[in-house]
Amino acid sequence: MAKYEAKKFRSFEVELDGISKKAMEEHYKLYQGYVNKANEITEKLAALDKDPAKANPTYSDIRELKVEYTRAVGGVKNHENYFAVLGGKGGNPSGKLLKLIERDFGSFENWQKDLKATGIAARGWAWLAYDWDAGHLFNYIGDEQNTFPIWNASVVLAMDVFEHAYYMDFGTGKAAYIDAFFRNIDWTLPEQVAKDVLPDGM
Repeated sequence: MAKYEAKKFRSFEVELDGISKKAMEEHYKLYQGYVNKANEITEKLAALDKDPAKANPTYSDIRELKVEYTRAVGGVKNHENYFAVLGGKGGNPSGKLLKLIERDFGSFENWQKDLKATGIAARGWAWLAYDWDAGHLFNYIGDEQNTFPIWNASVVLAMDVFEHAYYMDFGTGKAAYIDAFFRNIDWTLPEQVAKDVLPDGM
């Protein structure tokens, strides 16, 4: 299996509004830890005896490694989306994405209000994603790195609301952190997702 590598992101090269470089640097170290653990678990799985007689749902090596692999890889992918959508000037998206948000939430302001409430209610992550079966955008809660709530959905934007994302700059002020997140959104990736994979005809 191919190894994960820690990527570089523009959000670490610019001054963010309200989110300090120190907080971002510490956050990046956490992301690097997920990359390292994903690779370590991959190696252990490759060497593991896959005898079904040794598998057990209460505890077994294969269960432990495969469960923790999803957490490590979730930590990699969630943070890559999060870091990629920081470093912009906030405001509204454009094109297809804005039309979809307005269609599915009534207005961009309604979407912001819903995502903020979702983030405050979440223990770990809030995602804007497109549900291919229902045919609409929705703001989802995920309480852990590996608890994305539904299948057959495309993540458009990820917002980290674990305490490590905001405590250094905002203490317990999660709502103020979310306001800062909005001020720093770079809509390039979300708009590209909308252009590439979301439905035509908008």
